[in-house]
Parts: sequence; structure tokens; C-alpha cells
Amino acid sequence: MTDAYVAELLGGPVCQLGEGPVWDAAAGELSWVDILGKRLHRAPIDAAGQLGTVTSTDLPAHVGSAIRTTDPAGWLLGMGPGLSHLAADGRLTELIRLEPTDDMRMNDAKCDPAGRWWGGSMAYDESQRRGSLFRVDLDGSISTVLTGVGVSNGLGWTADRRTMFFNDSGIETFSIFDFDPDTGAATNRRVLTDGSDGYVPDGLSVDDADTVWSVWWDHGSIRRYDRAATLLATVSVPVRRTSSCCFAGPGRDLLVITTGRVDQHDHPDAGRLFVARPGVTGPAAVRFAGALPREE
Repeated sequence: MTDAYVAELLGGPVCQLGEGPVWDAAAGELSWVDILGKRLHRAPIDAAGQLGTVTSTDLPAHVGSAIRTTDPAGWLLGMGPGLSHLAADGRLTELIRLEPTDDMRMNDAKCDPAGRWWGGSMAYDESQRRGSLFRVDLDGSISTVLTGVGVSNGLGWTADRRTMFFNDSGIETFSIFDFDPDTGAATNRRVLTDGSDGYVPDGLSVDDADTVWSVWWDHGSIRRYDRAATLLATVSVPVRRTSSCCFAGPGRDLLVITTGRVDQHDHPDAGRLFVARPGVTGPAAVRFAGALPREE
């Protein structure tokens, strides 16, 4: 028997396509992006689970992710077809183009436990298998880890750093890899679920018990799995377009969920943040700890 939870409204601005929630414990701040609205949002969350004042930054292109950097301070943005750096003082620097054509854009991203950046791409028309999954190592070098990706999405790692999870929404797969924490190599891919039940995997978060909370796009739900893909719990959200999630708050016990809007006739809170309290905690986000990549 699976556990069942219902998410409640947390708040925040209405996003066209909210994505990439990240809890930075050192800053005490949640950040997330509105991909199509071209904005980065940030806000504190207190011990009572209340969202504080939201700070929003307008950006010049569609932004799939925003990951804090340590040196220089700011955010590594997966924006347009490549990577840019948004400094703490608001200066924006284009770093490197990862996709050669403007009909491609960057999507979800996270850092692994060593502080390497992982993120992927997709075609605007979501045509099959045109995207890639990239890794930025600590020396700033870039590797293409996977090609033939549909819509690169959720990423996560277990506490022992030996297992990596990855969602490809385009081909509807939730996969597991063996992971080498020293080199960042992800090998021996196995598909855990394939979307045959009608659920499309989107963002994900790994909790402190090494189970995975996988968000299911266009179904208003999140599913909790173990490493054998056994369904352990579900979270229902009152809007259709659930996109991603992370554990947040001072106790890291709030499962914060980003959403998007279908159209002006959608649920009035579609596009805002929702929250569930599933009785488990998850790790805070890891900041990018490497050198910023540059064009050669």
C-alpha cells in the first residue's frame, strides 16, 4: 500500500513554466526559474514553511536552470542554447554555446555531490532525440555525456555518491546509472520506468533515504520510488502541469513543487509554487564549485 499526500499552495508569482527549484541552505533561499517568462525568482522560506518576499530578475532568453556558483558568486544559467553567468551584482556574461542552432534550448540542471554541473538540452518542437546531457567539470571543461536525448530533465544522486538518476521526458524514461564520484562517469544505464502507464517523468529530487520523488508532467502528481522502481508514495497537486520539486526550508522537510500554466482558463494558481510535507527530508542543493566554462 502506498502513502498518499496532497500538496497545498505555497505561493510566489504565476509562472508560464516554473522549473528548477533549488534550496540553498547557506543562503536560506529557494530559487526557481520561469523558463518561458525569462525570469529567475528567489525567496526565503521560514521554519513555519512560509514563503518570504520574492526577488525576481528578468533575463534576455528562455532560462532552463539557475545554479549558484561559488567563485565568482552568482548563478550559472542554462539559458538559450548555452551557458551564461549572472553575477551577484546583476552583470550577465554569456559563457559558451552548447547547441549549434537556435531551435534548441537548455533545460533542467543540477550539481552532483562534487560540485560538477549537469544539464541538458531539448528542441523547441520537442522532436525526438535531438538533445544532449552535458557535464561541466571543476576545471571548466565540458563533456557530452549522452546524445539522443528527447527532453533532458530531472537529475539526482544517492548519499553514497554511487548512483545517479535521470529523467528524459521526451522519450518518457526514468533511468538509473552507476556513478563514479571521483571522475563523474555515469555508466550502465537501466530504465526503471518507461512512461507506458501514461505518466511522463519531469523533474526529480532524491531524499535522505535515497528514494526518488519524480514529478509527472501534465498529471498533477509526484511519485516516490525506491531504486527498484517500487512505488512508495504519491503526491497530488491541484494543477495539471507539475514540473519539478526539491526539499526546502530550514529543516529541509518541505517538498516544494514548481508548476506551469496551460492557458488563461487554467486553475487560477497554476504556475505558482505548491508544497507537501511527506515526513522525510532531503539534502540541500550543491553549488557549482568549478571554473566557469569559456569559449576556446
